[in-house]
Amino acid sequence: MHKMKLILMLVLWSLSSNLLAHGGQQRVGSKETTSLDAEREKRALQVLAKLTEKVIVSAADAMPADKYGFAPTDGEFKGVRTFGQMVKHLSATNYILAGAALGEEPPADAGDELGPEGVRTKDEVLSYLKGSFASLDKAIEAIGQKSSPVKSSPISPLKSAEATRLALVVESLVHAFDHYGQMVEYLRMNGVVPPASRA
Repeated sequence: MHKMKLILMLVLWSLSSNLLAHGGQQRVGSKETTSLDAEREKRALQVLAKLTEKVIVSAADAMPADKYGFAPTDGEFKGVRTFGQMVKHLSATNYILAGAALGEEPPADAGDELGPEGVRTKDEVLSYLKGSFASLDKAIEAIGQKSSPVKSSPISPLKSAEATRLALVVESLVHAFDHYGQMVEYLRMNGVVPPASRA
């Protein structure tokens, strides 16, 4: 799984840095040609987003409902989120960054990346998580559109001039995989092998 995360991050980094550095232009010999196609880039990003969604949703689903309140206590874990809180945080961040990529205000119930207070049960958290990936899908579909503006987000390290749809989606996927690593730890502490790690 570590290898898959590393590969995904390298691909996402390569994709975003290529687009951001060249603005869709590549130099061939002494000529500049437009060789990056927004549709191809969108399709590639859609594949990676679906992979991310599949791995994370399956991990969230694998945790028993009665363990959504689990948080480690041994070692340096003071004040960490419970499993359910972590999945809500990941979801809220997806919603916030997708909203910025679409030029929209973040959902009011996303809170400070905490997610809605009323979302508590495993089924509710899973539904919120799936909805957040649907929001990212919309942001990916909007890549290349000039008609709607992109907003910066206070949770993003990207300043207003640096924020692009592509960069905000990539940021969300990298953030999601960071939390996936934590989800794996929580699952294994509860005797659950993450679905992506099963033979």
